[in-house]
Amino acid sequence: MGHALRIAMVAGEASGDLLAAHLMAALKQHFPDAEFFGIGGPKMQGQGFQPWWPMSTLSVMGYWDALKHYREISGVRRQLKKRLLDIRPDIFIGVDAPDFNLGLETALKHAGIRTIHYVSPSIWAWRGGRIAKIGRAVDRVLALFPMEPPIYQKAGIPVSYVGHPMADQIPLQTRKRDVREKLGIARDIPVIAMLPGSRQGELAMMADTFVQTAKKIRESALPNALFVVPLATRETRLQFETAIYQQQAGEIPFRLLFGHAQDALGAADVSLVASGTATLEAALIKRPMVITYKIAKFSYWLMKRMAYLPYVGLPNVLCGRFVVPEILQDEATPERLAEALVALYHDNDNARAVESTFTELHVLLQQNNAEKAAQAVIECLR
Repeated sequence: MGHALRIAMVAGEASGDLLAAHLMAALKQHFPDAEFFGIGGPKMQGQGFQPWWPMSTLSVMGYWDALKHYREISGVRRQLKKRLLDIRPDIFIGVDAPDFNLGLETALKHAGIRTIHYVSPSIWAWRGGRIAKIGRAVDRVLALFPMEPPIYQKAGIPVSYVGHPMADQIPLQTRKRDVREKLGIARDIPVIAMLPGSRQGELAMMADTFVQTAKKIRESALPNALFVVPLATRETRLQFETAIYQQQAGEIPFRLLFGHAQDALGAADVSLVASGTATLEAALIKRPMVITYKIAKFSYWLMKRMAYLPYVGLPNVLCGRFVVPEILQDEATPERLAEALVALYHDNDNARAVESTFTELHVLLQQNNAEKAAQAVIECLR
């Protein structure tokens, strides 16, 4: 290659920004003068990425938001496609955001530009017709989870299993006693971590239920329980504080943390986790949990119709069985959630079984992710 390597990338939200930044750091070890540009976030920019548009352009939540922003986003995609076809980068890496990236990748691949899609779209959760579309869009898929590569291999699509960066970052053992000491929490009281979500839309759906669940647990079964609640942003923290006030739960001991989800999970005996990446984080900390969520009725109906798996929680999907309970949608009443959490708190045999199952999962996902992903990109460039 006569010129410095030019790598175009598009990431749509915080998790993609993090993955892409790790991958950039690993690629720079091999190609110190590579240039990276496209759409990306602050962590990518920290690695020297040139953002043509900020990542926030693409971060919308749910179908309705996506519809409202559709014109603006498809305008961005058109302009981006034109620029990329003009300068012809050596490779394009779409990080997650399949609704935006797959169409773009298809056009670039058709024009002879190499394309990689990093993070398999959830073909295991949606109908398999998606896979042909992915085959037309990409030269290779980088898969985070071990059940994904066989699906691509069967369809003749090049795939690399790269493991999950969270499994590299979280230690194999998190000692409850050490984390409690760090947070100044007594050793012998029941601690329940509550993760109501990271976006405002999720908190709007979950905050009241989580607060009422805590009240139920204190009233009935565990009068000395402490509730540790990590919140990612000022806005979500305010939403949770408002719920505490409105539910008149001022006397319940909530410990709100700024971020620090792993500390909250590590200090806890059991956790209540709104579905999403946080459930994987909780699995890697290896304590029993209840997975819950509520979304708009229409979205839920759509998901039920399109999904063919009995479970929605990532840890259960990855293990292929209900390792931890899922209490979803209308079932997710404070009574039912409280009852499930208290039952898990008292069940030591189950806690040991959960720990051993999730330890196996951790080992499987621990692949030195960034370097594996970089090697796959290098293969693709050859």
